[in-house]
Amino acid sequence: MLGWLDQAETGGGDGAHRLMREIALRLESSGVPVRGAVQSNDRVDDCHCDMTLQVLGDTGPDVVISQNLGPSATGCRLDAGALESAAQRVLNTLPDAKLVVVNKYGKQEIMGRGMVAVIADALDRDLPVLISVAPQQQAEFVAFAGDLAVKLSPAQAEGWCRNAVQARAA
Repeated sequence: MLGWLDQAETGGGDGAHRLMREIALRLESSGVPVRGAVQSNDRVDDCHCDMTLQVLGDTGPDVVISQNLGPSATGCRLDAGALESAAQRVLNTLPDAKLVVVNKYGKQEIMGRGMVAVIADALDRDLPVLISVAPQQQAEFVAFAGDLAVKLSPAQAEGWCRNAVQARAA
């Protein structure tokens, strides 16, 4: 099961990340072992932010996945190596998971990198996965996920997660 949120329906990436963090916290507090990665974007100035991943179920430090390329930079600020490191840490937590939350399906995932191994391993373990997808990546995501993908409204997301965890336990 692969539930996905359209970032446009959550107020953008920051809204999706906030919602997913809140869902993960509520489920964890009710005893559901949630694993994965949730993102926070801390604004540094008007146009740049530090992108940080918290690896759920891992006691290590948060992972900064952005690089400071300077104020005039126009290239991608993602630190792909840091993202891969975070993905490996998530993979190490999956044996204890009942639900997996992945910050987003983005350009790295389209290329078969980033959190793709996490998604694949979670699905191989029959774990439900909640993920957010930006409008510009939705066609590629649907092609990747096929009939496993279930589009969720923000209001449906937590209920879907709870139901998916319960269905797996039955």
